[in-house]
Amino acid sequence: MAGSKYPLLEKIDSPADLRRLPPAELPAVCDEIRRFLIEKLAVHPGHFASSMGAVEITVALHYVFNTPDDRIVWDVGHQAYGHKLLTGRRDAFDTLRCLDGLSGFPNPQESEYDTFTAGHASNSISAALGMSVASSLTGADRNVVAVIGDASIAGGLAWEALNNAANANANLLIILNDNDMSIDRPTGSLNSYLAHLTTSKAYNTLRYKAYRTLKRLRLISDRRRGAVLRFTNSLKSLWVHEQNLFEGLNIRYFGPFDGHDINRIVRVLSDIKDMKGPRLLHLRTVKGKGFPAAEQNPAAWHAPGLFDPSTGEKIKESGAAPKPPKFQDVFGKTLTELAEADQKIVGITAAMLSGTSLSVLQKRFPERTFDVGISEGHAVTFAAGMAKDGLRPFVAIYSSFLQRAYDNIINDVAILGLPVVFCIDRAGIVGEDGVTHHGAFDLSYLRPIPGLTIAAPRNEHELRNLMAAAARATSPWVIRYPRGRGSLTDWHNDPQPVAVGRAERLLQGSRATILAIGPIIGEALKAARETGDVGVVDMRFLKPLDEAMLDEVLASGAPVVTLEDNSVIGGLGSAVAEYMARKGASNRLRAIGMPAGSFIAHGTVAELRNREKMDAAAIVGILNDLITTRK
Repeated sequence: MAGSKYPLLEKIDSPADLRRLPPAELPAVCDEIRRFLIEKLAVHPGHFASSMGAVEITVALHYVFNTPDDRIVWDVGHQAYGHKLLTGRRDAFDTLRCLDGLSGFPNPQESEYDTFTAGHASNSISAALGMSVASSLTGADRNVVAVIGDASIAGGLAWEALNNAANANANLLIILNDNDMSIDRPTGSLNSYLAHLTTSKAYNTLRYKAYRTLKRLRLISDRRRGAVLRFTNSLKSLWVHEQNLFEGLNIRYFGPFDGHDINRIVRVLSDIKDMKGPRLLHLRTVKGKGFPAAEQNPAAWHAPGLFDPSTGEKIKESGAAPKPPKFQDVFGKTLTELAEADQKIVGITAAMLSGTSLSVLQKRFPERTFDVGISEGHAVTFAAGMAKDGLRPFVAIYSSFLQRAYDNIINDVAILGLPVVFCIDRAGIVGEDGVTHHGAFDLSYLRPIPGLTIAAPRNEHELRNLMAAAARATSPWVIRYPRGRGSLTDWHNDPQPVAVGRAERLLQGSRATILAIGPIIGEALKAARETGDVGVVDMRFLKPLDEAMLDEVLASGAPVVTLEDNSVIGGLGSAVAEYMARKGASNRLRAIGMPAGSFIAHGTVAELRNREKMDAAAIVGILNDLITTRK
């Protein structure tokens, strides 16, 4: 960094450097971190508001605890940019979320300070609890801290861990970063509870001060200090009418405190870090702190894209020509149209109203739109209950998040044959969010389930047509589509239900045929035209397959290439190979998809397709090899 724009950060290459600073300089460190994040994220887009709100928590944790020996586990990872900045990655921020650059989430392969892979919500307490137990059993003397925020505490996994933590009597500290936000405004009664904790602040302050005084005196034993604390706990029956929810689970509770008072946080952490057993420190923060536009509209600034750091104005995509819409927006608008025609249609999502564009339906039919919070399994079974009693639920969930609800899909929807429509957003390679967010497996894990109809549109018209067909179905459907824009500017067709299991031939060709599914068909068409005399078929449905079309393609004896934006194992390629084996077909077959032997990192979609040999150039090479070898 040039000059003295960040004089304190220039001295911090690790948390050890931070710990050498006097406490009086910590507010200035926090200020520099925020200015640095504003400067970098304005031109290298990422998760902005959450990290801005967690700056003081981050600084305090690395100041008080001996990281990396002490463990900090970040939930989701939206909050962790300040953590990356303090742990030796300052100069890598110009590569944030770029190919081979800094990951947008904690990644143990990137730094020893990143103790656990993050990207999905509510897993931090479970992982930290496991580390705490491991520390105890192996004789390691370390502290373990879980930092959970952005409404991840509402996830069922978090409460499973909380339930287990007290039983395990683990030496675990949980930091609840309560910013009153998820990506959108959080829903559910737990959020209301956190806003109005029944244990009074006065009582918690008294108990904390009692412990702090005894700790500083160091004149009595730990056992007697514990006795005094139990006495202060007994005062609760006189002070308040209801028990604190966390204390009801035998987790010692401290707070709520101002999560932006760095010196207060440092003092509290210093006082409670050596306490034994599970503890929870409740810190109230402002998502987007330090950037007025983000403070005023934290949902819009969760991941804002490019923006002007001085004005807060978002920078729109350049170019005067109209651009195709995002698939998620076509979904939201189409579902709203279908709901206007059928009052039984409802929409469900798991804390992703804006991310899936179910917010469009919410504006028109708020009473028929349900955001159930970070609870994908519940969302699926909730939809099953609705379908069982006559409604037509459309469940909009990201591909990588739907993995968490696999058992619910099988047991609560498929076995009963209920007409639930799963609209799977972010299917395939998603780009810069990387390994935890790619929708690599949905075709593979859903195809074996009996009774599911599985389809993928190649463009916006097809998405609308498939949704219209699904709205009339009497059994469960899956419609998957990617992140980002489609290919049509004139997309608002009159939806026409398509015939189930019917493919469409897009190009004729005698030398080879590409069987593709989803918008990646665009790469197939480019490759076929460049190679020449190569056919392209939009399979449209993975299940049921269009066997008549397959028979027609295989009858020529020409090589077959399958192309899908999914794992190469278990999806379209596997389905075609299985069919060919049953039929005894001798055509040469090459399956193209996401690799089976490794996970895909982050970068643009184009860069990652090129690297994984899923783009038109790679397909041309494969076609030429197959055609030449056949001769």
